[in-house]
Amino acid sequence: MSEEIIAQIKQQIESNPILLFMKGSPREPLCGFSARAVQILSACGQRFAYVDVLAHPDIRAHLPRYANWPTFPQLWIQGELVGGSDILSDLYEQGELQKMIEAAGLV
Repeated sequence: MSEEIIAQIKQQIESNPILLFMKGSPREPLCGFSARAVQILSACGQRFAYVDVLAHPDIRAHLPRYANWPTFPQLWIQGELVGGSDILSDLYEQGELQKMIEAAGLV
């Protein structure tokens, strides 16, 4: 793995309390899973940062190994990987995602 790319990924995760690595942007998601993740986060009423992995192929190539998570999107809260859109959907429906955001002091 490129140490420079890994350092960039770590810096992005550490600098943003809520960070979504996704395909596209929140206004124009380029896959259904990313669109669903954006909808869920928007429903929580909290702003979040994002990285378009399609525009950053190095991050797209290295993040799955760094995170030990093979797919996108990937949601990180306070430096911890939460998961992809299926996990976000389950956590949101159970009310747990909202609690995670509150516990992180983000609302």
